[in-house]
Order: sequence, then C-alpha cells, then structure tokens
Amino acid sequence: MKFAFKYLSLCCFSLMSFAGFSQKQSADLIVYNAVVYTVDNQFATTEAFAVKNGKFLQTGSTKDILTKFSAKQQVDAKGKAVFPGFYDPHSHFMGLGQMLSQCDLVETESYEEIVERLKKFAIEHPDNQWIIGRGWDQNDWKNKEFPTKDLLDKAFPNKPVLLMRIDGHAILVNSKAINLAKISPSSKVDGGLVEVKNGALTGILVDNAMGLVRRVLPRPTEADNRKMLLAAQKECFKLGLTTVSDAGLNQDDIDLIDKMNKEGSMKIRNYVMVSLGIRNLDYFIKKGIYKTDRLNVRSFKLYADGALGSRGACLLKPYSDETTKTGFLLLSAAELERSLTQIYNSGFQANTHCIGDSANRLILDIYGKLLQTKNDRRWRIEHAQVVDIQDVPKFGKYSIIPSIQATHATSDMYWADERLGDVRVKTAYAFQDLLKQNGLIANGSDFPVEFVNPLYGFHSAVARQDAKNFPEGGFQMENALTREQAMRAMTIWSAYANFEEKERGSIEVGKMADFVILEEDLMKIPNEKLRNVKVLNTFVGGEKVF
Repeated sequence: MKFAFKYLSLCCFSLMSFAGFSQKQSADLIVYNAVVYTVDNQFATTEAFAVKNGKFLQTGSTKDILTKFSAKQQVDAKGKAVFPGFYDPHSHFMGLGQMLSQCDLVETESYEEIVERLKKFAIEHPDNQWIIGRGWDQNDWKNKEFPTKDLLDKAFPNKPVLLMRIDGHAILVNSKAINLAKISPSSKVDGGLVEVKNGALTGILVDNAMGLVRRVLPRPTEADNRKMLLAAQKECFKLGLTTVSDAGLNQDDIDLIDKMNKEGSMKIRNYVMVSLGIRNLDYFIKKGIYKTDRLNVRSFKLYADGALGSRGACLLKPYSDETTKTGFLLLSAAELERSLTQIYNSGFQANTHCIGDSANRLILDIYGKLLQTKNDRRWRIEHAQVVDIQDVPKFGKYSIIPSIQATHATSDMYWADERLGDVRVKTAYAFQDLLKQNGLIANGSDFPVEFVNPLYGFHSAVARQDAKNFPEGGFQMENALTREQAMRAMTIWSAYANFEEKERGSIEVGKMADFVILEEDLMKIPNEKLRNVKVLNTFVGGEKVF
C-alpha cells in the first residue's frame, strides 16, 4: 500500500511536470540574460524576448520568457547589450560593393601615396581594362589644391585611370581616359565643371561633368554586380546594419536586388531611392510603389547641388576661401520643380540632396509650394548640411525630414570654416536645431563617402569628435545629440523616414526580429570607446546573418 501511494504520487508529479512543460508556447528563437534596449516610445529596457516566424513574439524578463516559451535555438547573451538592427537611411550600397572591388584611396596623405597604391593595385589586377580608385581628399594633404593628371600620365600612359573623390562629386582622370571620352578644353556640361587651367585640361571633372567619362567605362556584367552586392552585404552585416537605403539606383540594379531577394542570397533589407531620370520616372510612377519584406521602392532621389569639399555646394554667398565661386545647381530650378511636381502627383516620396544654404532654401521652398502645410508625405532633405537660420523652421512647417550624416560634421570640421567663414559655419551640421522642427532626425553615413560602421555616426552625433577624440570638448556641441536621440536616429526614426516604423526600428511585439548583440553597452560606456565596440551577432528576421 505504501509503495502504491509513492508510485501514484510520482506519477502525478510527472504528469504535472509534463503538463507544465507542454503548456509552453513554441518559439523559433529565445534571447535571454541580456540588456535589451527596445527603443520603444519609453526607450524601455528588458532582459529577454522570443521570436517566431521572423517576428518578435514577446519581450520580458528572462524568467518570464524562459517559463512561457520553448525554442530549439536559445541565445544566452551573458549580460550583453541588444539593440534593434541598425539602419543606414542614406547610403550607397551598390557603390560600396563597387568600391570593395576598386583601389582604396581613403586616408591617403598625398598624391604621391595615391600613385603608389595604384601601382600596387595594377600589379594585383593585371586584367582590369581600367584602373579605378575611390576615396582621395585633397583637404587631407599638405597641398590642398586639386591634383592634376600629370602624375597619372607618367605612371599610366597606356591605361585609363579614374579616381573618385571621397564625396563622389569629383573625379580625377588621366589623358588616356580623357582621349577615350573625347573631352576637350571646350567641353561644357550644365551642372558640372570641366576644369581647365592655362588652356589645358587638368583631369578634374566635377558633378555632371563626370558623366563624360562614365559613359565610356566598361559595363559590369550581372555576375560582377552580384559579386559586388554580396560583398557589400557581408560588410554591412559585420557592422550591425540590417536595413540600408541605397540613395539612387536605376531600374536594372533594383530588379537584380529583387531577384536576389527572391533567390534568398540577398538578405539585407533595402529601402531603395530611384535615381531621377526620364526612364526611371516613367517606369516607376507607372508601376507604383513596390514593397516586399526585403525591398521597398517608394522614393526618388534628386540632386540639387554638389559637395562642399569640391566647392560644388550651392551657397547664397561666395565661398570664404574662393570668393569668385558660389557653387552651382546640378539641375535648374525649373527642372527640379517640374520633377518634384511629377513625384508629388504620383504619391512617391522625394528625397533631395542639398548641401549648400542656397540649395536647401530652393528645395525647401519648392517642397513648401507643393506640400503647403503639415502632412504625412515624409519628404526628405538629404544631408541638410548648411541651412540658413531663417529656413530651418520650414522643416517643421511642411513636415520635412532632415536626413543627416553625423560623420560629415567630423570629417569636414577641419576645413568647413575655411569654406564658410566663422559666422556661416554655425549654420552647418545643426542637428539639434533640425531635430526640434519635427521631433526626429534620421542619421546615416552616406557610405562609401564615409566609413560603413554606424557606430562612427553614433559617436560623431553625441561627441562631435573624430576617431582621435579631436577636438577636445567637441565641434559645435550645441548641436550634439543625446545618446537616446542618436540611437533613435539610427533605428526607429530612420524607420519612420522610410515609412517602416510599424514593421521595424524597435524591439516590440509583432515587429520584424532584426537586432544586434554588442560586446559593450553604447548607452553607458565613455565616448572615447564608442567607435571600437564590436558587433557580436547580427540577426535579420530572427536569422543569424553574422
């Protein structure tokens, strides 16, 4: 009898245990023992979450999640910080892939160093028809004048060379490339500059003039483009980026990305801005907004002006260091208004590149003429780099989103006052002033103009310093962002700028499970450590991609 009672008790306990276990809900992934920054409305933190079918199923304490859910895949975060997957709301994803296949000229300290890198690259890639490099910046050299083609002609007399400036708004080419493109000192291009000195070409082409050489470049094959896209994806995942926004692609490139999404090889999410052009406008306006889980095509990218570093930014008053120049528009005001009107009537979003205060004023006024008042069209000014103080309120008046790149401030700060002067430079990189207009700001990188790493942008936004923590105390700190603002700017606010805030950008139930696990907590460590934080894991839709 005693034995029977013990046996019955044991059976009852086992059944109760089995019943308790069987009541657990099934999940695909559980992450626990973490410091989870949800980036929700309260910027709340929690310890764990469960994921099912690529979406966040529930968040809560480690105890609650492990009690309620079971999953074959469980990640013990061991107290590490977890954030929503990082956004880059303004990047050149395809351009990154191209750059990874070219000669890297970033952080060269002289023209001579460029030539040495090119010689090594040419030996390593003997079959390349052209020698192409990107990343030079004469502002980093002792001689800050634009280089000329002379050294390239001596080193490469028989092979065409094209070298893209760091900002993507100027190129240096050699005589071989000039001859292939049939450029002469009399060549003229609206919205561009063919530089001529003493009656001779220097090899410098600015903005629209770059097209003279681009049209004779060998066209990459689909296999080439696939390889470049996958290389760019690998680099982004390594750095915690789960959504990029390719700022200007043509139909063929967009179609290839869509094809690779459907095949399963392209997993990163891409908010593509369609390059402005008659063919692209007609095709995509007729097709309408196109959206999948991985690809979102609902905006057009326009260029109002060029870049500050190459003096192509369109300013209200002349450059302080070259008083005969004010920069120029890449399209006429009439052309810009005509295109923006067509976009407005289509329902697509307009994202316009504006660097100089004259370009910003023009586009803000055209936007205002079309938008008229507050709205939910979410039209954006890309860069919003130099904005006259009287134009700043227009962002709020017409619900225009400033899409900025904090690293531009810390890359340009060494020479920005030379270009703009002590008074006007205070109207540049004014992130806090811009944020106040609508209560949000989107922060990207413009890679490969800047480094891909989104934590560089986070550091630049909050510390306003470079990698060496210069200048002491920060650059124009009145416009620095708080850490919470900076984190929102690279997650939920960027998602909002892409019409995706209901799907991604925060760790909340029902949203896509894009998140990163970092080795250190961005919200707590000293500023000087921010750029060096490593990404331990990157997840897209609950799938570990790094």
